[in-house]
Amino acid sequence: MPYPLALALTLLVEVPLYTAALAGLGRVRPARAALAGAAVNGLTHPVLWWSLRHAAAGPAAAYWTAFALAEASVCAVEAVLAGLLTAGRAAPAVGTDARTGTVRLPGPLLAAASLTANASSVLVGMLAAR
Repeated sequence: MPYPLALALTLLVEVPLYTAALAGLGRVRPARAALAGAAVNGLTHPVLWWSLRHAAAGPAAAYWTAFALAEASVCAVEAVLAGLLTAGRAAPAVGTDARTGTVRLPGPLLAAASLTANASSVLVGMLAAR
């Protein structure tokens, strides 16, 4: 699959999922949630694509190991980035950091949003590649 198509497909799948999770459950404004979803993918997708392209040259077992490790890393990085991009943007009912006074989304929500979005786009990408 060409890179521009892979990126477009990823954004088409993941941005609405991030928006639903961060706006619906995290009470982040929908536009801010959508921008966060697009931004985290804009940062992680090129790195993931580049690293997996190099892993594809080796044996299949090495590729799938690299794929699993890379996707797990992307999920973690995207959860952290989404938290940073939405800090101070959520409703006070979500939770305020007592030390800084900044409103922050809970880590489990960010992790679940990232895992759901990435698993969904991997599945759609695999189906599209068939």
